[in-house]
Amino acid sequence: MSTSKHRTAREKYGDELRRRRKAAGMTQEELAALIVCSPTLISHFEAGRRLPNPEDAARIDKALGTDGWFARWLEDLEHRFADHFAEAAELEQQATEIREFGTTLVPGLIQTPEYARAVFRAAAPNPEPTEIDEYVVNRMARSALLSNPKVPQIWVVLDEAALQRPVGGSAAMAEQLAYVAELCEKGRIRLHIVPFACGAYSLMEGDLKLMNFSDAAPVAYVEGVMTGRLVDDPASVAQCNSFYTLALGEALPERASWHW
Repeated sequence: MSTSKHRTAREKYGDELRRRRKAAGMTQEELAALIVCSPTLISHFEAGRRLPNPEDAARIDKALGTDGWFARWLEDLEHRFADHFAEAAELEQQATEIREFGTTLVPGLIQTPEYARAVFRAAAPNPEPTEIDEYVVNRMARSALLSNPKVPQIWVVLDEAALQRPVGGSAAMAEQLAYVAELCEKGRIRLHIVPFACGAYSLMEGDLKLMNFSDAAPVAYVEGVMTGRLVDDPASVAQCNSFYTLALGEALPERASWHW
């Protein structure tokens, strides 16, 4: 466990939840039953890997008799990311293995600044430069985990469409592709391309992120336009893994994908 000097606000939140739960004489299973969630989710809260949503925080306060304490503290833990992605961003930093799939875009974790800037500008009707800059900085901060040469292990499966669309123009796209190639050559990521020629395949309807951890159950994150959902139900995560495996079976071998 981290020392108090290095604990994040989320870890402190989780520590306090654990302390209050035990003081109330409850197990994780008993608290989960009152909140109507899985014991695994309570474990994630207490480890500081995830934060409850406002509704769950209110139920925690009611179950533990903490008079709105957890709901009020939650308001102070600001997210740097879109609400639907905030939990996934936190978990991404703790994963031992990440498996990404992108249909039309290179996944955010391995985007270059100019590529990311083009993505954010395209989604803003009246983009403000300072706001776009903040989004780009936040996205680049996620990629700090790539500085560790071994953990997390990262697999990336891309639809050919993600390589053919010149996001940000030809120069920005060339820089993005060169960066992906560099990560491959360094052995930092494993890349597989699903070519147009394969036709229909299991993941073509949306983006997917799979995350494994050394001390917690795996999760999946599925994303669409202005929405995303973290999946921790074991059966659903297993199904997502099956979809990923099927798509990987349709993809080109790693070496062939490097030179696509």
